Amino acid sequence: MQTADHAGRTVFVAGGTSGINLGIAEAFAQAGARLAVLSRSQDRVDAAVRTLRAFGGEALGFAADVRNAEAVAAALKSTHEAFGDIDVLVSGAAGNFPASALGMSTNGFKAVVDIDLLGTFNVLRAAHAHLRKPGAVVVNISAPQAMHPRALQAHVCAAKAGVDMLTRVLAIEWGSDGIRVNSVMPGPIDDTEGMARLAPNDAARAAVVRGIPLGRMGSKQDVANLVLFLASPQAAFVSGAVIPVDGGWSANGASGLAAAMRG
Repeated sequence: MQTADHAGRTVFVAGGTSGINLGIAEAFAQAGARLAVLSRSQDRVDAAVRTLRAFGGEALGFAADVRNAEAVAAALKSTHEAFGDIDVLVSGAAGNFPASALGMSTNGFKAVVDIDLLGTFNVLRAAHAHLRKPGAVVVNISAPQAMHPRALQAHVCAAKAGVDMLTRVLAIEWGSDGIRVNSVMPGPIDDTEGMARLAPNDAARAAVVRGIPLGRMGSKQDVANLVLFLASPQAAFVSGAVIPVDGGWSANGASGLAAAMRG
């Protein structure tokens, strides 16, 4: 659903140098937006900026950890100085690894919560001063674990549930500024690091696909299409929503993942 609605707009994507988040950034670049991306790896930042500029528009990149509030704030300030008010903010930095609650350390649990939840808070809090008011759109990238408890995913379930509740709270608090805040919940998305970890072989992938009513894994473009829609005028009255993009997988109880992880 790529449209010209985003021509000339400024889009900031935290975690936007790989996987689903880079796919979102590329879709906005194709739709005419100016992009700024942030992630920890300078090499990935540089590669992403080259990719985004190849679409013909402007792009900036920042190497920073979302757990570092000062570094995140500096990146957002620099983006605002270069491009003006931020029209769309996408917060998608995330961490994950399969481990039982008894099999992970306190630091392991904390690392995922700090990246996913604290990182989202840091990005959104620092961005508020630089968002267009009224008219800005915030999209947080959630996960099915926010709604569907899964063995070996206690850290992610806790963190992403927090992200979705933060989405709802800020939709209330920032609504008077004319800022819309929503979450997108990607299901099994092919060709991503997360899916490679959770379904690392053909048998595991097949187990996941059997649980998807539409009979296939999603693509990064499927997720990007939803984010572009939420950021468009067509979604002007959508705020505080948590929207799956998963081919009916969550409606089917997000089945198949447990078997895939065991496999």
